[in-house]
Amino acid sequence: MNYPALAEVRKNLRVDWYRCPIDPAKLRAFSKRSDVQGGLQVAGHLGLFTSTGALVYYFWLQEIWLGFALALFAHGSIASFFSGVAPHELGHGTVFRTKALNTVFLYVFSFISWWDPFDYACSHTYHHRYTQYPNGDRENVLPMEPSLKFSLVVQLFTINLFTQPGRRYGKGGLFSALFVTAKSAIGVMGSTEAPSREWLQALHRDQPDYALKSMWWSRILLFLHGSLAAISVGTGLWVVPLIITVPSFIANWGAYLVGLTQHCGLRDQVADFRKNTRSIRLNPFVEFLYWRMNWHIEHHMFAGVPCYNLKRVHDEVADDMPRPRTLFSAWQEMRATWRRQHIEPDYQFDTPLPAARKTVRKRTPSDLEISIGELAPDRLKLNQAGDPDDEPPTR
Repeated sequence: MNYPALAEVRKNLRVDWYRCPIDPAKLRAFSKRSDVQGGLQVAGHLGLFTSTGALVYYFWLQEIWLGFALALFAHGSIASFFSGVAPHELGHGTVFRTKALNTVFLYVFSFISWWDPFDYACSHTYHHRYTQYPNGDRENVLPMEPSLKFSLVVQLFTINLFTQPGRRYGKGGLFSALFVTAKSAIGVMGSTEAPSREWLQALHRDQPDYALKSMWWSRILLFLHGSLAAISVGTGLWVVPLIITVPSFIANWGAYLVGLTQHCGLRDQVADFRKNTRSIRLNPFVEFLYWRMNWHIEHHMFAGVPCYNLKRVHDEVADDMPRPRTLFSAWQEMRATWRRQHIEPDYQFDTPLPAARKTVRKRTPSDLEISIGELAPDRLKLNQAGDPDDEPPTR
């Protein structure tokens, strides 16, 4: 399909999003960032990662191979939530009140998980502005398959080597991630065609300054992880790359099961986040690992709210929201939708709304309501009129 240039999309596509009515004073309170709560989230996740990594090293040192395998599975299960989860919230800049802390830990989590925070800042800005409108948002292009194929499940519970990303933005298995990173690393100024996917090419043409940052970040990833691997092999500590370089590709099952529920099977090209996005309930531990992104409608509706306050937003607007699914019911819904789409290709699940639902916004949204934190590159930030700033140069 031929898509319009993103500069044209910014000029011509205006989505009048419905947002649940909320007390402005409460939204201001929910939007406050906290170094303490941000620190607990980051320290907790990194602490679990460090603890399971230490177990992996201990069992390797003692040659207790069953313990080693179990510890590696736990380590990967924790690290899998680094990829696109931790960098997502830190990229929004809403985790810490101190901006430098958001930036430092964004790079830490992105390094371990082979994540590109520069391409993602561009992609995810469009994802929030034009959620599920394919001309302006191709992070997830529907229909998406909620796959449980045997070959995929085996990799999700062992080492994810060969899977391809189910989304237009995503890294898939280890080999796919290495290919995408290497492809980005060989890009040069003047060439925005280095990325291997249409969506990344469109983003690079639209934001060439961030394309250059992406290129250098990819080179840094390859150099640092490559150096670590070489040193580890040279010293005989071959376990170190398993602990630092590849854990986000091991035991991907948890991140896959919860992450796919965000938009899969729902409607596109509808100006209501309750129809194109799904919230689910999770147990507190998985919700913590997922950085509370299970409250995903709430996140899209009020993207400037820190993740640790999203449940409070849900409680405030619950009467105007669909009932959150469970993880099991969300997968039932996605699988049933996918089966029906084989017969009716245009079918999309239409989420029922409360009987007393509201669907029309009665006033212009405030800057706080439309905020997506610090995510947007400078040229994509909104001005006071709610429109993107001056157009970037195109190539």
